[in-house]
Order: sequence, then structure tokens, then C-alpha cells
Amino acid sequence: MNGADPETVRRVIGAREPLSGADGFAGELDGRLVRDVLGRYPLFSEAEDPGVWSADPTDLAAPDPVPAGCVRTARGDDRVLSLPSPDPIGDDRRAVSDVRDAVTGAVDAVAGAPPIAFSGGVDSSILAARLEGPLYVGGFPDSHDIEAARTAADRLGRDLRVVEFAHDDIERAVPTVVEATGRSNPMDVQIALSLYLVAEAAAADGHDRLAVGQGADELFGGYAKVQKAPDDPRVDAETVRGATREVIGTLPGQLERDVLALRAAGVEPVAPLLADRVVAASLSLSEALLVDGDERKVALRRAADFLPEEIRTREKKALQYGSLLSREFDRLARQAGFKHRMDDHLGRYIESLV
Repeated sequence: MNGADPETVRRVIGAREPLSGADGFAGELDGRLVRDVLGRYPLFSEAEDPGVWSADPTDLAAPDPVPAGCVRTARGDDRVLSLPSPDPIGDDRRAVSDVRDAVTGAVDAVAGAPPIAFSGGVDSSILAARLEGPLYVGGFPDSHDIEAARTAADRLGRDLRVVEFAHDDIERAVPTVVEATGRSNPMDVQIALSLYLVAEAAAADGHDRLAVGQGADELFGGYAKVQKAPDDPRVDAETVRGATREVIGTLPGQLERDVLALRAAGVEPVAPLLADRVVAASLSLSEALLVDGDERKVALRRAADFLPEEIRTREKKALQYGSLLSREFDRLARQAGFKHRMDDHLGRYIESLV
């Protein structure tokens, strides 16, 4: 069982308490396959034989992921855990205080001093301000992420290890990432590549864990499509809270990709911002504490009052864009003859590499 001991998982499933403090699990329990409500640990079985399973899809001939919050048996999948739907807390000060307590408690509970994937934004800066591990940022020279990480590390009084990406890194790592994650669509590959290359550098330095800020954007209203709900066609929800709930529902698929990419690089992810207590606090936020005008992740920024204001209020680009990996990936595809006018030119480029 990954993530928790069997007795804890047995209690969580028996009581149907999805956010009881187990903070994620996946594996076999009493002859059944079980996975936590957010899918924080990957779990697969053979498509035709659920008795054959693994946390690594490359171990299986036809891996079929166990859905988050489900129990899988020979009879099929049974959902036993669902996220609660609490009403928003009416007192903003109390709600922000709850977020602060949850976030700092979860981060401070991280054992040891794992290295930190650091981009200079509020999420990774929360980790950097409270954990002592070295900071790693990845990107192509002159990328937004490297510059933001340098200025933030300086303000926090921390040293920074810069992992400069090169075109050769993309071409050699794409086959590994595709095999490890089982995904070859360009968006997934680009995101996984950025994580993989930073994690690879941390592993080469002798580390076997990497602290990451995954989950904060989904839980706290960090996406433009959430901010623009219901007018953004990328979400179906009619409200900001509904759109936040919708993107939280995408976490199991994203985390599966990210965990597998990081493990392929030789590290185990540590994601304190996905702890049960943090998830529970985020679900009780009002719309105004998720998005307020042009400001996103309002409650998280207010809760992170131990950070310098310039870091706390900083907007950040998505990983694949802030690192310039997406731009350079497209450049390599075009140089290889896969032009924009071609259908799925990036997907075809990926196929040529694997």
C-alpha cells in the first residue's frame, strides 16, 4: 500500500471519510484495489484481469487506471469516496485563517529537507519559506521562471540551483517520459518534460525526493478559466466555485502523469499542498476568496502573509510556458520538418522521437 498503512485505509473506506488525514493512498487491501479520492498515488490493473496490478503502468500489458475514490474488484469499480461539498464559510477572516493553519501545518509536517521545485511563484515560495531543502528551477536561458526564481530566492535569502534546459534534453527525454506516463499528447508531454528535467537534476545530486507545489492552482482558483466562469468555454460550470470544483476533478489524471514522470527521473514527489487538511480548507472558500476581480488564489495569497508581498502577489505562467519549454519544443518540431500547417504537428514530432 502506497501512502498509508492498511489499517488507516481500511478505516477511511469503511467510514467513507475522504479527507480524514490519510493524505493519499493506493494499493491492494483485503483482495481489492483502492485509490484515494484525489488519486494522489497512481494505480493500475490489467484491463482484463484486475487481480494483476501495479503502481507502474509499464509493468502491465494493458494498464487500466483505477479511478480515484474507487474500489476495484473482479466485478468492476465501486465509488466509495467523494469529495464533500460544504457551504462556504461566511467569515472571510476565519476562512483565511483556516487555510493558513492547514497550509503551514501540512508543509511543516514534511520530514527532512527534500529539495524543492521552485519557480518563484506563491506556491513554491510557501514551500521554500518553511522547508530547508535546496531550491531547483528549470528552464531555457532567459526564461520567465528562471528570472522569477532568482529574484524570489534572493528575497527569501536562499541559494538557487538553476537547471538550464537544452534542445538535446528534449529529444533524449521525450521517449522516457512517453513510456513512463503512457501519454504522447503534446500538452502532457511538455508538462511532464519540465518536471522530469528538474527532477533528473535533483536525483543526479543525490536526492530521492522532490517537494512540489502541485494542487494549489486547482484547489484555490488559480486558473484563468475559473476566473472567467461561466463565460470561458473551457469550463461547464456557471460559477467560480463550480468551476473550481470542476478543475479539482482533473487532479487525478494530472497527478498520475506528474508522479510517473518524477518517479522516472528517480525521485518521489512530496506534495504538502495536496494534504487532506489543505483540500478541506479550500472546499469551504467563498467565491470572493477564490477570485476577486483580476486576482486569483485570493485566500492562499492572504494566508501566505509570511512571504514578501512581491512574491505573494506575483502571477506566474504555466510550467511549460514559464520555462520556455513549449516554445522550444515547437521550434524543434519545425526544424525537424513538422510545420504548423500540418495537422497535429507536435504530436507527429513526438511520434518521430519514440
